[in-house]
Amino acid sequence: MVKDTAGDKRDRKVGIKDVSREAEVSISTVSHVLNGTASISPAVRSRVLDAARRLGYLAHRQAKATISALETVLLAVPPDTLTQSNINLVSWTVLGSLGRECERRGIKLVPLRLEGDTNSARAIVDNARSAGADGILLLNVDRPELIQGIAASGLAAVLINGEDSSMRLDSVTPGNRFASALATNWLISQGHRNILHVTWKGRATIRRRRDGFLDAFAENNLPADGARFCFAEGWEPHFGEKAIGEWLTQHDGLGGVTAIFCAADNLALGVMRGLEARGLRIPQDISVMGFDGVAPGEFTSPSLTTINVPLDQMGPDALHLLEQRVSSDQPVRASHRLELGCQLIIRDSVAPLAASKRFT
Repeated sequence: MVKDTAGDKRDRKVGIKDVSREAEVSISTVSHVLNGTASISPAVRSRVLDAARRLGYLAHRQAKATISALETVLLAVPPDTLTQSNINLVSWTVLGSLGRECERRGIKLVPLRLEGDTNSARAIVDNARSAGADGILLLNVDRPELIQGIAASGLAAVLINGEDSSMRLDSVTPGNRFASALATNWLISQGHRNILHVTWKGRATIRRRRDGFLDAFAENNLPADGARFCFAEGWEPHFGEKAIGEWLTQHDGLGGVTAIFCAADNLALGVMRGLEARGLRIPQDISVMGFDGVAPGEFTSPSLTTINVPLDQMGPDALHLLEQRVSSDQPVRASHRLELGCQLIIRDSVAPLAASKRFT
């Protein structure tokens, strides 16, 4: 029987007795289920967990455990990450969710801007120790020498939106390669066989998107020459606009390309401007797809089809990995690489390719 517990949750903290009452089992049974100290039937276990989740007891228990493990965390970020603007929404979304989670858990977050004298592993470690930090979070960082130095320090550290090829540090990233393959496979399912990938020579996370793009052509047994590349100077929209303009000039138009897959929404916004400046209609003449799922894509005309990255999860998940590392009693604990699943968002900037045009 489900009871109305909303008033109780507002008035006081929920405890194990409330879970017992809600699940209609003994307090000892609830304890055994939550602590795994006895064999409980699947039906009873499910009932107890459902009651604990519904009452908010599981979330409270998790938050309480985290607060006891982490008190202060150093956050090291490159200077361009901190620039607040309408084209830096990816980093600011990650930072915003991380800040809210630290506030909720009572964790002090100490920011460190990586420039000048602080741009080294030794400086990061020294700042962390001076701040009394339990561990370090590094956002948008994957410099091997910096990662190796921090790993050698013995301090717990987690990379957010970065990769460690040596697998010495824990990391949280979008599933870039899989998500890029998902995007390209969908374009292929819409009949597109000649697809241009607009990207830039960025960090490892961006290279994974390039890998996924090529994976999709191989998975569909399509000729590799249908996967074409255009390299911009950076990820900002004006670089995308410039790159596609130069590409159109060099190829005297679209050159047989029917769809463009951009490695970031910001690039896609610039590419769309560049295409429209040449009189090309989206999606009637050319389909365009992005990657990230940042807000402006919803309001472009046409609205941007994209891959939505769970940016709000990355900071909290990194804190969870850091907590596990700090709390572990294992002298040697293998690093974890957590890749988050991404979602295809279908909007108006991609159209199916007519069968008559697929092989022309």
